[in-house]
Amino acid sequence: MEYTDRSMIMKCEAYKHGVSLGDLSMEEISDTLRQEDSFVWLGLREADSELLNKIQEEFALHELAVEDACSAHQRPKIEEYGDSLFLVLQTATLNAGSVEFGETHFFVGPRFLVTVRHGASIGLNSVRKRCAAMPGQLAKGPSFALYSIMDFIVDNYMPVVEGLQVRFDELEQAIFEQRPSRQTLEGLYELKRELLRLHAAISPMIDICNELMRFHNAFIHKDVRVYFRDIADHIKRIDQAINATREMLVAAMQVHLTLETVRQNEVVKGLAGWGAILAIPTMVFSWYGMNFKYMPELNWPYSYPVVVGLVLLSSMLLYWRLKRQGWL
Repeated sequence: MEYTDRSMIMKCEAYKHGVSLGDLSMEEISDTLRQEDSFVWLGLREADSELLNKIQEEFALHELAVEDACSAHQRPKIEEYGDSLFLVLQTATLNAGSVEFGETHFFVGPRFLVTVRHGASIGLNSVRKRCAAMPGQLAKGPSFALYSIMDFIVDNYMPVVEGLQVRFDELEQAIFEQRPSRQTLEGLYELKRELLRLHAAISPMIDICNELMRFHNAFIHKDVRVYFRDIADHIKRIDQAINATREMLVAAMQVHLTLETVRQNEVVKGLAGWGAILAIPTMVFSWYGMNFKYMPELNWPYSYPVVVGLVLLSSMLLYWRLKRQGWL
C-alpha cells in the first residue's frame, strides 16, 4: 500500500556508520532495515491512523503501541513490546507567558527510530543536524539519536521554567506594590496549576532514564547509557527549580491573603472610628428628642449654640485621638 500524503512526514532518513544515506520513501524503509550497520530515523507530526498503520507494517510495531501513538493523551512512560521500545514524553513550550503542552512518542528498535509529535513542540531539525555533525556517535545507532531528542526536550523545559519564574516575579511585585486583587490571586492559582502540570510531565522522566541506563540492552548501546544519566541530572535540577518556585508561590499566596485580611481590618477600624464619632451627636440629639417637660437649659438663650459647640468639640477631639491611633 502506497502512502501519498507526506504532510505528516517531517523527515525520513537512513544512516550507515553514522553517515546519512539520504532521504527515504515509505516503500524503501523495509529494504534499508535489512542492511547491516544502518538504521532509519523517521519523524512524524500529528500522524493519523492510516499513516501509523503503514508505519506499523514497515517496522513491525506492536498494535498496542501504535494504538497509544494515535492518541495524544498519554502519560510519560516506557514500555517494551517484543522487538521495539515505546516511549512517551511530554513537551512544553512557552507562548505569550502561558505553557502549552504536547507529546512526543518514540518507537525504538535495533535499526530504527520513529518519533510522533503531537501538540505544542519544537521541530527536531536542529537535533538531526547536531547528530549528523557527530558521525562517530551516530554510528552507535538509534539509541544515540534517542538520547539527543530526549536531551533536546529536557533542555527546552528550562526556558519554560524561567518564563514562569518571571510571571511569578511580576505577580509578587503586584502583591506588595499594589492593593491585593482578585486578578492577582487568580494569576497565582493559574501559575500554580501550570507548575503542577510541569512537575507531573518531567518527574517520570527520571525513572525512564534510569530504566534506559540499566535495561533494554538490545536497544540501547552500552556506550550511550551514561548519557541518559546526564539527562537525569538535568531533570533533577529543573525539578528542583520547579519545587522552589512552587514553595515561593505558596508563600506568596499566603502573603496575599494576609495583606487582604489586614486591608479588611483597616476598613473595619475606619468604620468603627467613624461610628464612634457619630455616636456623640446621636446620643446628644436623641437626649433632646425625648421631649421632657422640665429641661431648664431650654430656657437659656445660649443653650443651643453651647450644645452644638460641645458636640462639635467632642467629635473633633475623638477624631484627633483616633487619627493618632491609626484608626482613621
